[in-house]
Amino acid sequence: MKRPYQMCTKTVMDTTDPDIWFDEDGVSNHVYYFENEVKPRWFPNEEGKSRLAQIVAGIKSENADNEYDCIVGLSGGADSSYLALKIKELGLRPLVVHVDGGWNSELSVSNIEKIVNYCEWDLETCVIDWPEMRDLQVSFIKSGIANQDVPQDHAFFAALYSYAVQNKIKYVLSGGNFATECIFPKAWHHSAMDSRSLKSIHHKYGTIKLKYFPTVSFLQYYFYFPFIKRMKVVRPLNFMPYRRSDAIRELEETIGWRNYGRKHGESVFTKFFQNYYLPQRFGYDKRKPHLSSMILAGEISRAEALRELEKPLYDENELKEDMLYVTKKLGFSKEEFVNLMHEPVRTYADFPSDEAKYVMMKKLQSFIQNLFGKDLASYS
Repeated sequence: MKRPYQMCTKTVMDTTDPDIWFDEDGVSNHVYYFENEVKPRWFPNEEGKSRLAQIVAGIKSENADNEYDCIVGLSGGADSSYLALKIKELGLRPLVVHVDGGWNSELSVSNIEKIVNYCEWDLETCVIDWPEMRDLQVSFIKSGIANQDVPQDHAFFAALYSYAVQNKIKYVLSGGNFATECIFPKAWHHSAMDSRSLKSIHHKYGTIKLKYFPTVSFLQYYFYFPFIKRMKVVRPLNFMPYRRSDAIRELEETIGWRNYGRKHGESVFTKFFQNYYLPQRFGYDKRKPHLSSMILAGEISRAEALRELEKPLYDENELKEDMLYVTKKLGFSKEEFVNLMHEPVRTYADFPSDEAKYVMMKKLQSFIQNLFGKDLASYS
């Protein structure tokens, strides 16, 4: 039976998350997750400043004789761009990697150029083979699953880790953060790093062989990188006060960075997927977890979030332009794409995946974290 509609009384998460539950006061499980799981690992204060200083000092000392002491992926979005400014202030020497999956907006290219020039860093740009990327993305659209960003996300991380190994870099700095991303319904997506899931979907719907597309296997992700190569992921934004509005203002004033007007607006495909495909196909509005994260982080009020949700996801003319651009670039006629939008929806569970292994590994990581007080493969 379809559940009655309900929205959390403290956030804007609602029953579009099929796994959500509420207490007697209407407070959702996402709030409890934030209080019990996120807060103990989030340090937007003096303690975080001290912890980050220790981490940075260790990175510098350990890599004093190396050309680079860390690696950072730069998409041109607000999070990764702001991270770049903070890395420069911390005096680290990163290798900067940008992965071009074929969907960069002109504005994102300009923003990346401004950041790299300002910081005076080396930039490696990995251009993903477009015929393969297109074939993979078409396969995912035909599959009918929710997370259409998997091909881009997997390629980005796979290329980043590859450059890290090539350059003997152990520290991967990420713009991921609790302040804007601590809430996200697990039912809405599946791990982008599940290469078996990615390959099985492509095997069913693809038309060409993937020869150059970068992938990361389960064993590489959970054993080779963290234990053989001793690589760690560091998320510096979790150790400092991070307000996205303040970060954007600082980027604008410092380097002339220009705002996209929405999260992940640096990718034309991601913008289209999040603001059209997901709401129309699944009823998922990714503004809800994003705004809920910001509510719990104290950046905005619930009333402000509700007003934001009243705004349309897409300007009508902008949607027409993006629809034409995306479908044409992927090789769909408008009719073909509309027909696919009305096909039955599926989940990653309808295809072979490494989900069982990921569940097992998450339990193991949780055990290690409880035993040693930290995740051995990362700094939150």
